[in-house]
Amino acid sequence: MKYYLRRFTFYVITLWAAISINFLLPRLMPGNAQDIFVAKLLRRGGEITPAMMNSIEAIFGRDDASLWEQYLQYWGNLFKGDFGISITRYPVPVVELIAAALPWTIVLVGLATIISFVVGVGLGAWVGWHRGTWADGIVPFSTLFQSVPYFWIALILIAVFSVNLGIFPIIGGYSLREFPAGPEMSWDFIKSAAYHGILPALTIVISSFGGWLLGMRNMMVSTLAEDYVVTAEAKGLRPSRVAMTYATRNAALPSIAGFGITLGFVVAGSIVMEQVFTYPGIGKLMINAVNENDFALMQGVFLVITITVLAANFIMDLIYGFIDPRARQNV
Repeated sequence: MKYYLRRFTFYVITLWAAISINFLLPRLMPGNAQDIFVAKLLRRGGEITPAMMNSIEAIFGRDDASLWEQYLQYWGNLFKGDFGISITRYPVPVVELIAAALPWTIVLVGLATIISFVVGVGLGAWVGWHRGTWADGIVPFSTLFQSVPYFWIALILIAVFSVNLGIFPIIGGYSLREFPAGPEMSWDFIKSAAYHGILPALTIVISSFGGWLLGMRNMMVSTLAEDYVVTAEAKGLRPSRVAMTYATRNAALPSIAGFGITLGFVVAGSIVMEQVFTYPGIGKLMINAVNENDFALMQGVFLVITITVLAANFIMDLIYGFIDPRARQNV
């Protein structure tokens, strides 16, 4: 119980610090951040309406309000689920923009991450069990793809399968020609979205499964030298039982912990990949917010990513403490 209480306290403090930093970032800009932003908006031909001015004040705070009052108001808005209004897509609330982009990232990046984890860990366990054979040749082949920047892999896949062969679309998350009014819940739309997501998902799998494979292979080799594995083999147990029950089960623990952290970052998306494929996920939303100086949108995306990463790590700490009692012994 002491272990779980300490982990819970740690993540509560971390969440408070992250939210506080998120509040302070626009207010730590040199000069008067609000005046600078308004001047940029006017230079681009924008019009400052009273409603838009209220949104700007919600981001940067009113001139007559103290920093403490702004901080309390910021927390109050968060508890109400109010992240403010997007300046670049006024008057759309930030929550609606994030809610529209989040499913794309979770489905695509989440499934691709799970696939790369399963493939990498499975192959790594098999290569580790057959150490010293031709199977070790898979390791340098897989790490080669990991060392190559994944946006290069994305560009190569586009050049081969989209430009030259014309098999897959180049950009987008669905066919704008078939669905000009936007996403809709239908079987045709799901097929279109899956078709457009093949190359982005393949990019993630190719560029990431090598890390899981190498880590699992090394842990498998180390675990096979442990006394309990040697004893199991000396007792004459079936090789399949030794491999799965004694070796793979224990060797996979570090990979499971790492998978929890990686899964938490799924919400952040693959920013460069989404930009290359013009995929309508959180990563592309973040890039657009940065390019347009949309502070409310940047704060909202950053906050969602932070909360998701912390929640994933907290859940994995609980699971890891349950499956490995050694994690609780030093507390």
